[in-house]
Amino acid sequence: MMSQDPWLQNYDATCRLAQEIAENIHERNRQQRTGGNPAKINMTLRASLQKLKQNIAQLKEGLLRSSSSRRIMQSEADRRQNLIDNLLTREKQLNATFKGDVTEPEPSRSTLMSGGAAAGTANPWLVEESEETKGLSFGEIKQQQQRIIEVQDAGLDALAAVISRQKIMGQEIGNELDEQNEIIDDLAHLVDKTDGRIRNETRRVKLVETKSASCGMLVVIVLLLIAIVVIAVWPV
Repeated sequence: MMSQDPWLQNYDATCRLAQEIAENIHERNRQQRTGGNPAKINMTLRASLQKLKQNIAQLKEGLLRSSSSRRIMQSEADRRQNLIDNLLTREKQLNATFKGDVTEPEPSRSTLMSGGAAAGTANPWLVEESEETKGLSFGEIKQQQQRIIEVQDAGLDALAAVISRQKIMGQEIGNELDEQNEIIDDLAHLVDKTDGRIRNETRRVKLVETKSASCGMLVVIVLLLIAIVVIAVWPV
């Protein structure tokens, strides 16, 4: 079985801590109304509120690391940031309630999600749930989020495989271009050598033609001289 995302585990633990604080505030106020001594529970609440603040700071830091290293999609990062913002709002509301500045929140998750406190005051912890998560427990929501992350991871793996293939193809094309350039350079060198040879042979042919013409004229002159001599000495 695949282990759960540590960030989501910390988030669930922080939500449970906030729920516990709300219930303790409710109990503290009940003791105050019935004449009890809430000193001990007040000490517990102060420590719990401090722990809640630390947990939220850790969630912020973890989200920043995951976003910077691109271990999660941008949509998932935005969703987690919204969860942190809701926790910050919850923390402020709990601190104000602990100090007696506002009416205590309703501690139950169902009341929080369904919209309303008994006193009719606005609840800053209220989150607009989507149809997909309504009626689901924290564990079920967590599993749903894990499945979404797995699908996103599979998509990233497929994209990485495509990019890898494209990179290999690009490298092969680059190698072929290098080979073609080497062949073209060799051909250009051969063409230069061939052109030089053709020019040399052309000069030799011209020289031979010149010599041939000179020899032909000498032969004609010699033949003429022989003909003249023969005619001169030939008896009439």
